[in-house]
Amino acid sequence: MRRRDFIRVIVVSAAGWSMAARAQQSVMPIIGFLNGGSSDGYVAQVAGFREGLKEGGYVDGQNVKIEYRWADDLYDRLPAMAMDLVRHEVTAIVANTPAVRAAQAATKTIPIVFITGVDPVAFGLVASLNRPGGNLTGVASLVDEVGPKRLELLHDLLPNVSTVAILVNPRNPSAAVQIRDAQAAASAFGQEIHILNASTESEIDTALATFGQMRATALIFVNDALFNSRLDQLAAITARRAIPAISPWREFVVAGGLMSYGINQPDLYRQAAIYVGRVLKGERPADLPVQQATKVELHINLKTAKALGITFPESILQRADEVIE
Repeated sequence: MRRRDFIRVIVVSAAGWSMAARAQQSVMPIIGFLNGGSSDGYVAQVAGFREGLKEGGYVDGQNVKIEYRWADDLYDRLPAMAMDLVRHEVTAIVANTPAVRAAQAATKTIPIVFITGVDPVAFGLVASLNRPGGNLTGVASLVDEVGPKRLELLHDLLPNVSTVAILVNPRNPSAAVQIRDAQAAASAFGQEIHILNASTESEIDTALATFGQMRATALIFVNDALFNSRLDQLAAITARRAIPAISPWREFVVAGGLMSYGINQPDLYRQAAIYVGRVLKGERPADLPVQQATKVELHINLKTAKALGITFPESILQRADEVIE
């Protein structure tokens, strides 16, 4: 072979290898992770998500790429973030409750896997739980539906309490439902509900500063990305102000809060990631029934109860999944 022909073969081969490498990179699926909260507050959830992906054979940076978009509790940023993911031609989008509306509006073709505490049918995300019918499916928990149960637990613990406050983010799409359900449950117990509104971190402190003025003696935190990502802060504030409080999330109790009743957050994200893996392998969201997380956990911090001068009745302790002493 002449030297010129040999060089030509090498050049062509190198070009082929380069094109093959680029092609391999281009086919690596990209997952858009759209969330209304902040990365600092969702460490455990992201770990659960990565675990679920691994169960499906996917590892970030090896055979899949995750593009994170955090709204940092500024929900108005979500529509632009969703459109940015669409422009990046992501293979699938995973979104929590504040973010799923923005994702739904941004694309009718890219598969969307949601994680939500609301009824996805009533919320307009899917046609039915068994046959979603569009480009959305996901995991629905009972975290919002069991909101009245949190009030019942507070009533069982503090039967003489007549006024309860509930902290709500008015920008949350499910805020009106959360308030309605709380008011209905309070009425059944002959209690009065006061609504505290907070849509930013600073407003949380401001809202809870008015707690005593309302003569409320117990507090309920609802499911919201703003609150979920600041469970340490909420636990510290309630401890400082000696407020008996209940949250949907175990992490609140671990951080020093009194009580929680809800779903395991990291496991929700793990289940969602498993569905993302199935979508990446070619299954259609329309054919994937919405998963329902139905196991609700009760967690209690007895050390906090002692500091508040509260004694848990045996009937509640026996129902607890975890008691921190």
